[in-house]
Amino acid sequence: MGKEMFIHISKCKLYAKLVGENKGKPTVIMDAGYGDFSKAWNSVLKEISMLSSVLIYDRAGLGRSEPSSNPRTSREMVKELKELLSEAKIKPPNILAGHSFGGVNMRMFATEYPNEVSGLVLIDSSPEDNRERFLPTMSQDFQQVYNKQFVYEGNYDEFMESLKQLKDTKQKLNVPLIVLSAGKKAHYSMGSQKLFWILFFS
Repeated sequence: MGKEMFIHISKCKLYAKLVGENKGKPTVIMDAGYGDFSKAWNSVLKEISMLSSVLIYDRAGLGRSEPSSNPRTSREMVKELKELLSEAKIKPPNILAGHSFGGVNMRMFATEYPNEVSGLVLIDSSPEDNRERFLPTMSQDFQQVYNKQFVYEGNYDEFMESLKQLKDTKQKLNVPLIVLSAGKKAHYSMGSQKLFWILFFS
C-alpha cells in the first residue's frame, strides 16, 4: 500500500507516496511526464519497490497536489522537489527516474544537486533540442497537435523555457545513466526516430 503524505513546501502542499523499504539502498524518485502525475507509475511501482523504496509524487497543480504560484518551469519544479525530499526526510543520494518532461526535471535536478544523485533513468525523455531539431522532422499535423497540448501544466513558453534552462546548464553529468526508449512509434517519422537515437546515444 505504501505511506501517503501531503508535504507542506514554501508555496503549496504536495502529495507523495513512499512504497517499499530501502534496506540501505538509494530511494528511487520517479517524476511523470507533462500533465501527468503519480498514477502513471502504478503498473511498475510494485516491482520496483521490491528492489528498494520508491517515492512517487504529484507536481504542483496535478493529481492531489495544490497549485503553486511559482512559474511552471523545470528549474522551479526541481526546487519544489528538493523541498519535498527534505521535508519527507528522504536522504540522498537517490536514483532519479523521469518520463518525458519528467526526464527534463530529473536531468536538471542532477545538474543542480549532483552530490545527491547516485543514478539517472530517462524514459522517453524530452530532448533539450526538441523545438530546433526534433519537431521539424515531424509532420505539420503532428506539430500542431503537439503545440496545442500545453494546457494542463504550464504553457508552451514555460515548457520551452524548461528545455532552454536544461540546455544552458552545459554541464556533463558524472552519474550512471540508463536511457529507455519505447522503440518505433507509428506517429513518429523515420527521421525523428533516428534523431532521437542520435541525441541520446551518440
